[in-house]
Amino acid sequence: MGPWLSNLLILAACCYECRGEDSVIQPPGDVTATEGEQVTLDCQFDTDDTRNLNLFWYKHELNGFPKFMLGRFPFGSKNATEFKDRFDAHLDADSKSVPLTIQRVQLSDSAVYYCALRPTVTTGYTASLQKRFVCVI
Repeated sequence: MGPWLSNLLILAACCYECRGEDSVIQPPGDVTATEGEQVTLDCQFDTDDTRNLNLFWYKHELNGFPKFMLGRFPFGSKNATEFKDRFDAHLDADSKSVPLTIQRVQLSDSAVYYCALRPTVTTGYTASLQKRFVCVI
């Protein structure tokens, strides 16, 4: 075996990281709210990599595709344009949670909401994904 190959194998062994399965947990059951109320959807997460947390929320309306709502990162955040005014989430690495708050809930907010540890709409990655239905009356 050439010296360059043994160096490559040593480098690969040093860079290998063994991690458990990442996951997100949302409480079971649907949420029912009256128009004008504030709704908070909880999302707990479990990951070994707390230095590189990236949490995402998606909205999936009936007969539609999931839409990216917002992302929370260790040093910043991003909200999609249509979710800037009434939607917010705070990433709390200590309690391992990222609850989504919807202010002044509207009938059009009735949908399934997904919490994820990775971008799922663009990548198709769904292993670390949970969902919660919100019905506004």
